[in-house]
Amino acid sequence: MIERPTGGDRALLVVLDFGDADPVERLAEISALASSAGATIVGTVTGRRKRPDAALFAGKGKVEEIAARRKESEADLVIFDHPLTPAQQRNLERALECRVVDRVSLILDIFALRARSAEGKLQVELAQLRHLSTRLVRGWTHLERQTGGIGLRGPGETQLETDRRLLGIRVKVLNERLAHVARQRATQSRTRRRASIRTVALVGYTNAGKSTLFNRLTGAKSYAADQLFATLDTTLRRIYVPGADVIVLSDTVGFIRDLPHDLVAAFRATLAEAADADLLLHVIDAGHPYRDDQIAAVDAVITELGADRVPQIRVYNKIDATALAPGIERDESGILCAVRLSALTGAGCAELRAALAERFPVAEAHPAPADAQAAPV
Repeated sequence: MIERPTGGDRALLVVLDFGDADPVERLAEISALASSAGATIVGTVTGRRKRPDAALFAGKGKVEEIAARRKESEADLVIFDHPLTPAQQRNLERALECRVVDRVSLILDIFALRARSAEGKLQVELAQLRHLSTRLVRGWTHLERQTGGIGLRGPGETQLETDRRLLGIRVKVLNERLAHVARQRATQSRTRRRASIRTVALVGYTNAGKSTLFNRLTGAKSYAADQLFATLDTTLRRIYVPGADVIVLSDTVGFIRDLPHDLVAAFRATLAEAADADLLLHVIDAGHPYRDDQIAAVDAVITELGADRVPQIRVYNKIDATALAPGIERDESGILCAVRLSALTGAGCAELRAALAERFPVAEAHPAPADAQAAPV
C-alpha cells in the first residue's frame, strides 16, 4: 500500500497537447496550480491529439491509460489542464471512478482558498455559482426530457427546479452586493480625479512579483509569497515620488492563461482599478522561460477589461535572478516604455520612480510626507 499524505488530495495531472501551447509550460503551470490548491501530485499523463473527444475529451484509449495510472498511484482525483464540458466531466468520472477537476474548477478553488476580504469572498462565490449553474442545468437536462417513468416522476423535476431557483436567488443577491461595491469604487475614482490624484495600477501574470514591488514602493506589508494567486484583494496606497503629482498605487489580482470568464466577470469591480487607471505598470518575471507567452496572456485580459487604451510601462522584475542590469528602456521616439528592476533587492526601483516623475511631472515637487522613509528604495 502507498502511504497517504496527512493533508491534501493525491492528484494525477493530465496535460494534452493540441498544438496551441508548449506542453512543458502547461505541465509546469498546472503542477503549480495543483500545489497551490493543496494537492499532492502523484503522477502525470501527457499525450497529443488533434482535437478533444466529444464524449471523453481524451479519447477512449488515453482514458484507459489514465484509469490504470490512477489505480497504480492511488490518486484521489484527476486534474485536467483543460476546460471540460459537463458531459465530459461526468463521463470521465464514471470511467475513472474518481473525482475529475478541470482547469476552471481548480482556479476557482484556489481563489476560494485565498479570498480574505468580504468583497473577495463575494466575488469568488459568484464565479463559483455561475460555473455550477451551467453544470446543474446541462447536467440534469435528462430530467426535463422525461414526462414520467420509474424514479423520474415529480420529485426529480421538482428538485431540479428548486436547485435552479435557489441558485438564481443567491446569484441575484451577490450581483446586487457587488453592484454596490462597484458604485462605491466609481465614486472613489471620481473623487481622486477631482483631486488631481494620479492612479497607477500594477498588473501582471500571477507570481510575477507585483505585491513585492507594491510593498517596496509604498512601505506596506501586503501578503507576498512565491505562489500562484497569493493576492486577490485590491490594495491602494499613496506613494511619494519626488517631482511628480500625487500618485495612488493599486495592487490587483494576478492574471493567468485561460483565466475563467466567470472569474473575470465576478472580479470586474475590482479589476476596474486597472481600467480606470492613468497608467498600468505591467510587472513581468524577466527570468521566466515563457515570459512572452505570459505577457500575451496578460495583454489579452487587459483587452477584455477594456483597459488596453490605458498607457503601459513594462516592468521587468526579478533581474537579480538574471544577467540583466537595472535601468530604463525607450522606444524609437524616445518615449520611456520599460524599466528593469528587482523588487526583492530594490535595484532599479529608483529608475522606476524617475519614470513615474517623467510621466506625471509637476512644476513644484510635493513635500515629502512624514512617513516617506517607510518605503526606502
